[in-house]
Formats: sequence, structure tokens, C-alpha cells
Amino acid sequence: MISVASYCRVSTDKEDQANSFAAQQRYFSQYIRQHPQWELYRIYADEGITGTSTKRRVAFQRMIQDAQDGKFRIILTKEVSRFSRNLLDTIAYTRKLKALGISVLFLTDGINTMDPDAELRLSIMASIAQEESRRTSARVKWGQTRQMERGVVFGRSMLGYDVKDGVLSINPEGARLVQRIFHLYGAEKLGTTQIARLLEREGVRTFSGNPHWSSSHLVKLLKNEKYVGDLVQKKTYTPDYLSHAKRQNHGEEPLVTLKDHHPPIISRELWNTVQQELQQRSKHTPRSCSVHYALSGKIKCGVCGATFVARRRKLPDGRVILRWSCASSVRGGCKIARILRDDDARQMFRQALFALELSPSSLLTSMTHLLHGENPNREQMEREQVHILDRKTVLLDAYASGHITKEELALMKETYDRKLTNLEQQLQAPSPDIIPEEAVEHILQHPEASDALCKLLVESITVCPQRIVELKLSHLPMRFQFRDGTPLASG
Repeated sequence: MISVASYCRVSTDKEDQANSFAAQQRYFSQYIRQHPQWELYRIYADEGITGTSTKRRVAFQRMIQDAQDGKFRIILTKEVSRFSRNLLDTIAYTRKLKALGISVLFLTDGINTMDPDAELRLSIMASIAQEESRRTSARVKWGQTRQMERGVVFGRSMLGYDVKDGVLSINPEGARLVQRIFHLYGAEKLGTTQIARLLEREGVRTFSGNPHWSSSHLVKLLKNEKYVGDLVQKKTYTPDYLSHAKRQNHGEEPLVTLKDHHPPIISRELWNTVQQELQQRSKHTPRSCSVHYALSGKIKCGVCGATFVARRRKLPDGRVILRWSCASSVRGGCKIARILRDDDARQMFRQALFALELSPSSLLTSMTHLLHGENPNREQMEREQVHILDRKTVLLDAYASGHITKEELALMKETYDRKLTNLEQQLQAPSPDIIPEEAVEHILQHPEASDALCKLLVESITVCPQRIVELKLSHLPMRFQFRDGTPLASG
């Protein structure tokens, strides 16, 4: 007896009962009964899955594995388009099966892969099936675009809105949370990290039920135009109808934009304020890092050179303190085994500041100049400008020589232009209003409470073995050393 398998694939949007599972299974069973020397091993069936790719067809992949295990000698399928609508997949799998001595019979098309001219005929039929898929994909995309233009919403429910049958409706409870987030950011000027911590402390959950809020999640929410009543669709597109992989739409296809499409949750005025604030903050925040604390990025390990990372810890008395530890030691890669408390680091900074051999009036004058925005690094920034312009020239040469793609050129050019714009703004920034000397004097008396002063004056803090911490102030050659918080000789 010859063991025979069959394969059928049914799309859920087909209404023709002749293509149903039951009908195809009856068809194959009857066909096999007409051949007394055959016996049915198994019917493999995939439902509702596209034929342009075999990756997600579980039954198809199982059939190929069973074929490699020698469990049958013949595969029956109704037609080429049921087996695959991808020309390359059709040829590749039938060749693979033929090499295993397994023939595939396409009953309606009258093709047996063991025939001498089978691959030629199969290529023609597979090309027709693939072209049919391309046209179907184009028709579906065209129809969806027309629906989008009429205001039909393609997407799922979100915080503040429910989506049903292509219509957005306000969810009152979610809308109140959205309004609060916009108010906190736009009116109270809280950062997204601060808002995330506030919501977590209050036990507020995200739309998906997650108790943790992220800064990136909140930025995405604040940029969502649906909350002001506008609708922008086709933000993603499918460049390849065979793979069905989606990509972000960066102008490859026109967006479908409808203003005042649905009831807004946020006023247009608050929306504009928030977008301006987002844009303004993005200019001053490097994309490569996220600085949450005054000493972020300034504390280094004296053993491995890694940057210390911050960890919040709750004490038995309920107070929350900030502690710094080597990023490598957290992962087990450094033996420094040294924790530096944030308040201890600030106290060392205060001691170093007052250890300077300056008269109180001279110290006050120096700090006033610094806090007024005088830029001691102007020459360095001008050199950086020249360096970036040189890099842009090299970048264009690399593109002209074919060493980088057009997309890579655009991405790197955007990065350089952003850096140049940031440098230009710093160089041309007007001096801020004069700060009263009394205010500067107060800051000097309480420097541990001033994040601005720490960011401005602390260049680096190095945590060394034997409980030694070395601190360096910006624009000064000397270094200050401490052991267990007690000052050692500076030099």
C-alpha cells in the first residue's frame, strides 16, 4: 500500500461552499478510494491563512516535516493556488519533495511533479496564482484607503476611546485620565518621567492593565492626534504583498488625514501647547541618553570605568533614598562592591565648594557669572561645529562612492543637522535675566538642594577602592578626595 497525504487551505472570506473544509476533505477521501493501492495517511488543513507565505501555515510545515520523516509518498492538493500563491515557495517545496521521492499531484490543474515538464507547467500556474494575489492585495488596499477617506477608523480601542465598527466613541473614565496627563505635562510642566512615577504611586494602570508607566508610552500618548479630534491613518504600510510585513510610513505612501473627525478629549489650545513643549524639550534632551537625576552620567567606577546607575530604596522609616552603584557590578562584571548614596555625594560637593581658596565675595561673584549663563566652552563648541561640518562632507563623499545607502545618508545627516542646530542655539542664546546676589548666596549656602548647581559645577565623581571618592569640579584643575565622606588633601 502507498501512503498518501492531502493538503487543503481555506480562506475565511470565501463563501463558496465548494472550498470549505468539509467539501475538500470529502473530495480527497473519495479520490483516494478510487485507487485501491492507496491508503490515506492524513489530511493537512490550514484555515484563514494567506497563501503568499508558508511561515505561519502550521499544518503545511507539519506536512513538510512528516514528508522528511518518510510518512507518505504522495501529496494530493486541489490546485496550485491552494498549495501556495508564492512562485518561489511553490518551486522550492516541490523540488524539495521530489528530492525525497515524494510527488505532489495538483488534481484540478492536472500536474504531477514527477512528470518531465511539470516544473514548466507549475511555474506558469504558480505565476498566475501569485499575480492573482497581487491584484487582490491592490484591491483590498484601494478599498481600505477609500474607507479611510470616508472616516472609517482602522484600529483598536485605546485609552479614552472605544472603537467599534470603525467608529470612535469617548470612554469617560479613560478620557478623564488622558485629560489629566495632558494637563500635568502642558499646564503644570511635569516631565513624562515624573508623570509616570506619579501614576505608578497612585496605582493607576495603563490601558492594557500594566501597573508600570514608561516615559516613551506617555510621549506616544501626548503625540496622538486622535485626542484633539483629528484622525491620521496609514501610519504604517505593507511594501510586500508576499511577506505582509508592516513598516512605518515615512512618506512612502500618502497619509489619510481628517481634521475634526470625531469628538475631542483635549482642547486645541492645550494640544498645541503640549506639542510645542514636546518639541522644545526634545531640542535640549540628547536622544542617546535619558538623564533623570542631577548626577546622572557623572559618577564613574575607579576600577572598570563604567558609569554608576541610580537605584531608589525605601528605608524602614518610610523615607526613599537614592543610591548609586557600578553598572558592571550590577551585572556581576565588576568587583568594586561600593554603593554611594546621593545625599553623601551632594555633601562632598558642598565641602569641596567651600574648600576653594576664595574669599566669600569672590566665590559669590564666580558663581553668579556661572549661573548667569556665561559659556566657558565657547571655543570648544565652535571647534565641534567645524568637526561636524567636516563629517557632513565625508558623509556626502561616502554616499557618492556608494558606501552608504540613501536612507543611511538621510538618517546621519539628520543627526548632524540636529547637533549643529543645538550648538548654534547655545552659542546665540541671550543672557538670562540677572539673578539677585541674595538668591545666589542662598544657593551657595544650600548647594545640596540645588540640582541646577550640581549639573553645572560637578564634572565627575570617581568611586575608588579602599572607600575613597574623588570629586572634580568643572573648570578647575584640582581634585578633591574623600574617605568615608571625610575630606583628604586636594590636588
